[in-house]
Amino acid sequence: MIRVGIVGGTGYTGVELLRLLVLHPDVDVSVVTSRSDAGERVDGLYPSLRGLCDVVFSLPELDALAECDVVFFATPNGTAMLMAEQLLARNVKVIDLSADFRIQDVKEWSKWYGMEHACPDVIGLAVYGLPEANREAIKQANLIACPGCYPTAVQLGFFPLIENNLIDLSHLIADVKSGVSGAGRSAQVSALMSETGESFKAYAVNGHRHLPEITQGLMLVAKQQVGLTFVPHLTPMIRGIHATLYGRITGDANMVQALFEQRYRDELFVDVLPQGLHPDTRNVRGSNKCQIAVHQPQGSDTLVVLSVIDNLVKGAAGQAVQNMNLMEGLDEKAGLEAVALYP
Repeated sequence: MIRVGIVGGTGYTGVELLRLLVLHPDVDVSVVTSRSDAGERVDGLYPSLRGLCDVVFSLPELDALAECDVVFFATPNGTAMLMAEQLLARNVKVIDLSADFRIQDVKEWSKWYGMEHACPDVIGLAVYGLPEANREAIKQANLIACPGCYPTAVQLGFFPLIENNLIDLSHLIADVKSGVSGAGRSAQVSALMSETGESFKAYAVNGHRHLPEITQGLMLVAKQQVGLTFVPHLTPMIRGIHATLYGRITGDANMVQALFEQRYRDELFVDVLPQGLHPDTRNVRGSNKCQIAVHQPQGSDTLVVLSVIDNLVKGAAGQAVQNMNLMEGLDEKAGLEAVALYP
């Protein structure tokens, strides 16, 4: 059994990791940390885990975490970088769900995240944990930078077009909507359902911190600069990401559907819908799936790609578990076969 530790077990991504890992056939959840709830049983705070997890929350202490084979960081930005180097030195594999190791340019990272990086020399060791792009590298990795939820949906939607030179790279548009759980579990007025319910808004239009992460991923595929306009929105739902992606076609539009189907044919967690259909966020709620549809409105030169995920699963905890499976040589879908919840 793989001994697993979770740093930050009380946030939405932390408890989502617990939901997935307690039923994983090859995992023993050994350590779950929380500074605020240390000493309390995990299933006391989350009764849904009664009978599945008898671990007691503990403080994030290096020696206890070093007894694990894999440690997940489901923590705010700036936390994993304080412990990752020490854990790696003690042969512990680290999967970070925050942004600490996603951006390779440390100056760019500091610009967007407003702090100095604690271990800039370690950034180069991190593998970006998007299996549909980096599967073989992930298998050999000891440190995973798990992608953000917005970047996951956007990159999976754009990849086939960029890989086949079918889209104008100078003018890409990502119009993306997120449920309120993407803001995390900490108390903030703007994320209250009474504030977001019956309302809909864009935010961070002048620059969201996921923009450089998305641009970095698209440029690695394009092997040149890309021009991306990324506008996130907050919607009055709990879970879900819906990315509506726009670009001008520069190749044969008739081959686009077939290219998407071929690109993701062998991917366990990407589902390309038949032509003409539209994905709903409810189609993937609670699952590790990304569902994609491609449209060419009115036969114009504008292509529209619709990409939906559950921000807490494929956009966070599920993708992290998928990475662990690859790193440990397990069945990639182990612990991740849950069907989406409906209704």
